[in-house]
Amino acid sequence: MANDTPLTVVGNLTADPELRFTPAGIAMARFTVAATPRTFDKARNTWVDGEAMFLGCTAWRQLAEHAAESLTKGTRVVVTGRLRQHHWTTDTGEKRSTFALDVDEIGPSLRFATAKVTKATRGSADNYPPTGPDDPWSAPAPAPVGAGTGADTPPF
Repeated sequence: MANDTPLTVVGNLTADPELRFTPAGIAMARFTVAATPRTFDKARNTWVDGEAMFLGCTAWRQLAEHAAESLTKGTRVVVTGRLRQHHWTTDTGEKRSTFALDVDEIGPSLRFATAKVTKATRGSADNYPPTGPDDPWSAPAPAPVGAGTGADTPPF
């Protein structure tokens, strides 16, 4: 990751994430985030929208499935990932390029909305962070101090 260009974008989804699967069965979600800068125009005493930037994004594996299941068109999101430049030549020989984001994390922005988070279960293919006995969040809470001993007050 030393030569990657990390980027975080806050914007709105222009459409529902499109979930597909590679021939090997790996999930991939593609979506576009529209980020529009806003500035305050003191002369007119109002907020003014700047020119929107549309950034194509690709998420993989469980992140792709979770994004497709959780996010919809118009949702304000915070996306972080690695900026990539793609090059190609058209049929007429013109060289073209575009930028896209390989997504590492995505979630709804809570600035103007609320969200209910549900922890997903993980499969063996994508077992990070670990779940089960090694996952501190999956273990039951420890019993309170003095529980089961008949003590009414903590031992301190």
